[in-house]
Amino acid sequence: MSDKSWGERLFGGFSKTSDRLSSNLTGIVSTAKLDDATLDDVEDALIVSDLGPAAAARIRAKLAEKRFGLEISEQELKEAVAEEIAEILRPVAKPLDIVAFPRPQVILVIGVNGSGKTTTIAKLAHLFQEDDYGVMLAAGDTFRAAAIGQLATWAERIGVPLVRGPEGGDPASIVFDAVKEATDTGIDALIVDTAGRLQNKRELMDELEKIRRVLGRLNAEAPHDVILVLDATNGQNALSQIDVFKEVAGVTGLIMTKLDGTARGGVLVAAAEQYGLPIHAIGVGETMDDLRPFDPDLVARVIAGVA
Repeated sequence: MSDKSWGERLFGGFSKTSDRLSSNLTGIVSTAKLDDATLDDVEDALIVSDLGPAAAARIRAKLAEKRFGLEISEQELKEAVAEEIAEILRPVAKPLDIVAFPRPQVILVIGVNGSGKTTTIAKLAHLFQEDDYGVMLAAGDTFRAAAIGQLATWAERIGVPLVRGPEGGDPASIVFDAVKEATDTGIDALIVDTAGRLQNKRELMDELEKIRRVLGRLNAEAPHDVILVLDATNGQNALSQIDVFKEVAGVTGLIMTKLDGTARGGVLVAAAEQYGLPIHAIGVGETMDDLRPFDPDLVARVIAGVA
């Protein structure tokens, strides 16, 4: 896939977000001086577009520092906002690289049911395959038979091995078997699905801790990554999920999905500002190629509506 086609899809996927922010910024200035009243309007537009109060205040302050009292057009304002959004996003844009030695690199994938977790696992596996890595999946969400079946379907579709057990089985035992098999067969990346329920945080915490203990017996460095999948349509509620999963699971990075179906893509900026966790990839569709590494400059321009 060319970068251009991905960029076009990204613009299309983020259209609701960029349209929302762009319409909020439109009319704030024609060609006028950037004064306190204009900056107040910009800050309000950013908050309404789900960038969050902290990021909005930071962008306002930076615009005031660099441009206060200067004449600015609407296009210049959008470009300036895009640059400040990029400044927030650049430090957290980190591809998920396969660097563990010895192999495999063990990646736990967590997230609430309905976040797109299982399909994201398949897309992530596909990304690794494109880079010629050997990939294996493990069905560690034994709480729901549907989760096991869905992962099995994806594994078959993309042509990767799957280690699974019965519904209600012990996730730690499945992960143990998967790590042994991945090690024996020279797999580079083992991606583990985990239960997404949060009704009982203690139960989930205990389950994940058991998985960590079992992994530690086979590889002291594992899990190498704990990736939280977030559904962008949840807007600011996605931030509360980060709070909970950071406490429960020790999140090391984020993947955000469903950015094509929401006007709340600005929550990416809010998450970057508030938590500083690496954002590894974003999803803007349902096909295998719709999950791509996070490009902060392109995303910033898309959010601000700068073509």
